[in-house]
Amino acid sequence: MDFSNRSRSKAGVWCSRLVCEGRPALVLALLLSSAHAQPQPPVDSMAWRVQACSACHGDQGRATPEGYFPRLAGKPADYLFRQMLNFRDGRRSHTQMRYLMAHLTDDYLREMAEHFARREVPYPPPLRPQAAAQVLAQGEALVRQGDAARALPACVACHGAAMTGALPAVPGLLGLSRDYLNSQLGAWRTGARHAQAPDCMAAIARKLSVPEVAAVSAWLAAQPVAQGGRPLAQLPGPAPMACAGMELR
Repeated sequence: MDFSNRSRSKAGVWCSRLVCEGRPALVLALLLSSAHAQPQPPVDSMAWRVQACSACHGDQGRATPEGYFPRLAGKPADYLFRQMLNFRDGRRSHTQMRYLMAHLTDDYLREMAEHFARREVPYPPPLRPQAAAQVLAQGEALVRQGDAARALPACVACHGAAMTGALPAVPGLLGLSRDYLNSQLGAWRTGARHAQAPDCMAAIARKLSVPEVAAVSAWLAAQPVAQGGRPLAQLPGPAPMACAGMELR
């Protein structure tokens, strides 16, 4: 499938519109990130087309724990594809992401997802814990054990014991900032974020209190990433809930 001309014209349109919308600083960041990338990808390769993503998601899609934006490199392709569809189709709310995805076809989004899924780049070490010991302990208990009394499954039941996710569409939970995790769990909890039915993450997040969301986020953000962050080939057992896709990135 040939996307060459369309890709070049879209890249130009995106930068032109960013300038017109009064965001020249973002355009400068995109240009600088492209100029300093080593080595330069061949013109019109997929690596060349997605250079703009590095302005938010970091070089090679490996966002650092300090940043708000999540990592793309090495995430399951089906998961990344679902998220781009969700942005494009309005189930996730982010103005820039929805704008960038708006006119891209399913096939092109799939090609982008597979490109980032193939990238193998190291994770940075986690930041120091950003919560008290008792809060971290509460977060770890919810992640590893859940709460049977509330029919709240453990995070590891779907995301794997190492929390690196599983193919084909379950993302890892580590290597993400506390603020990002807080915001995404909060969005599920309040209904600001959606997935295709059955939306299991929404059901799970609604069972969590605000302090529990903070505890889970703080504990996850403080953990090192095991086994290079590679997702499992499959979960060892059935997921505790029916889901269209495990949607927490």
